[in-house]
Amino acid sequence: MVTAQITDRLFVGDRYPLALISGPCVIESEDFALKMAEEIQKICDRLHISYIFKSSFDKANRTSINSFRGPSLDEGLATLQKIKEKVGVPILTDIHESYQAATVAEVADVLQIPAFLCRQTDLLLAAAATGRAINVKKGQFLAPWDMKNVVQKLEQGGAKNILLTERGTSFGYNTLVVDFRSLPQMRLMGYPVVFDATHSVQMPGGQGDKSGGQREYVPYLARAATAVGIDALFLEVHENPEVALSDGPNMLPLANLEALLKQLLIIREGLGD
Repeated sequence: MVTAQITDRLFVGDRYPLALISGPCVIESEDFALKMAEEIQKICDRLHISYIFKSSFDKANRTSINSFRGPSLDEGLATLQKIKEKVGVPILTDIHESYQAATVAEVADVLQIPAFLCRQTDLLLAAAATGRAINVKKGQFLAPWDMKNVVQKLEQGGAKNILLTERGTSFGYNTLVVDFRSLPQMRLMGYPVVFDATHSVQMPGGQGDKSGGQREYVPYLARAATAVGIDALFLEVHENPEVALSDGPNMLPLANLEALLKQLLIIREGLGD
């Protein structure tokens, strides 16, 4: 059975409800992150969707050195801990350096390996050593079958609860394209698959000193991925993407979230899942 255990009560995979990994791209402030977690949790409660809050304490791979990166490790983890306690949701956040793994694992239920770093052996092994669930984003430069090497590294490190995320493949300059065959191909590796609908419409470096995006296509890709078959959906969501401090062009407006999730549940029901 293809499953991953996130917490004592939350599982992702066969026979479990669709899970949503969602939140603003980066922690812009404690109050805003908390508000977003509360609002998304309410929607998921209404729809009986398992919810994992996602936001980054540091965006280490911003296009420009002048771009906002986040509140830093200590302040960011304090915010995530507060969200975990007050809202009662599992936490997912990125790590970029091996030394961060153990510290972040004290708060986060899922450690996320960014796409650009998915082949970094020491980072993968450090994440695996924490015993936490791990979500690895498939690099924009990798074929889906190449993820078997990433999985083997994590397994060698002792990881047992792994999620594999499709987030688009580089297609020319500043553009990504999604090959939906990657979802069943990666799932054959024995782990649940996630579709990142918001980063899949990103246009890396598309605005010169920052990335662009086409958020209007998020619903189309999310519906297509659900029809192919996914265990969880990754959506970065913001109350007002136009003023977001990171990845605004590809984030879904909070006001559009519930309607989209309702559509996805109908599609999923039609598949018999």
